[in-house]
Amino acid sequence: MTAPSANSVDVLARRFLFVTGKGGVGKTTVVAALAERFARAGKRVLVAETSPKEHLSGLFGRPPLPTQITELSPRVFGVLLDADVAIKEYGALVLKSERLVSALFDNKLVLGFFHGAPGLKEWAALGKAWYHSTESLADGSPRFDVVILDAPATGHGLDMLRVPKTIVELSPPGILRSDAEKAWAQFRDPAQSGVVVVSLPEEMPTNESVELCAALKQELSLPLLAVVANQVVAEVFDAPGRAALATMAEPGGADSASQALAAGVRRAAREQVQADSLARLATLGAPLYRLPFVPGGVNGPPAVALLSAALAAGT
Repeated sequence: MTAPSANSVDVLARRFLFVTGKGGVGKTTVVAALAERFARAGKRVLVAETSPKEHLSGLFGRPPLPTQITELSPRVFGVLLDADVAIKEYGALVLKSERLVSALFDNKLVLGFFHGAPGLKEWAALGKAWYHSTESLADGSPRFDVVILDAPATGHGLDMLRVPKTIVELSPPGILRSDAEKAWAQFRDPAQSGVVVVSLPEEMPTNESVELCAALKQELSLPLLAVVANQVVAEVFDAPGRAALATMAEPGGADSASQALAAGVRRAAREQVQADSLARLATLGAPLYRLPFVPGGVNGPPAVALLSAALAAGT
């Protein structure tokens, strides 16, 4: 598959993006790079975080995210999706009575019921993120051009995506089902929404990404918008060089020549795993974006800007 063109990031611009992948692959880093790229294109972006241990705010050099929408950088906003807060806000939209909402949702027994109801916490978070993608300003324009959900890792991410489908199929008619139907229709519309799968160019994350993409397509029929390979190292060896080094045993000598050869063998092996993984990720039916490995890690706005530029270039 050919690399995306320089302006192909516009292909990623949907009203709602659901970003998931195996834990530890750098999902939040990719989310930050996406948000920064959209903002540089003049779009207003909201990033919705699902983990109270979020580090998105740190990537923009800001304090931890609150449960209210806050600005992270020009045209980039963030919000922490706390289930209790989201359920109470949803109740306010439905009941339209502040006194009744407080009486109901400040009750520990009621909150205990909501916590125990299967899928309700997931829907509270997902539904709140979806709601923000439907908001309009007084002039009728969208409050946010793009809403990006930094979703839980693969298994929990899939569970979250299954919830509106389950509500649509099993819940009786009412506001909950009506909202779930609207959200589910939007999530399945490739012109409005899409899933971005983040992986590393390594065997285990690639295996999990392959399984995740199969579930998205076959079980949920959701649009796979892109696959992002994070932390791609620059190639030192070409394919023949890697093949030649693969036949060598790693030398154990302490002299500089032996150590250099050992380092070369290890590097060639890593590059071969990377090449094999990238080849598999490129067959998943969506554009493959490669983000470079950043020495020292991605820990602030300069590194996010670097990845944002790489994302825009399709590298």
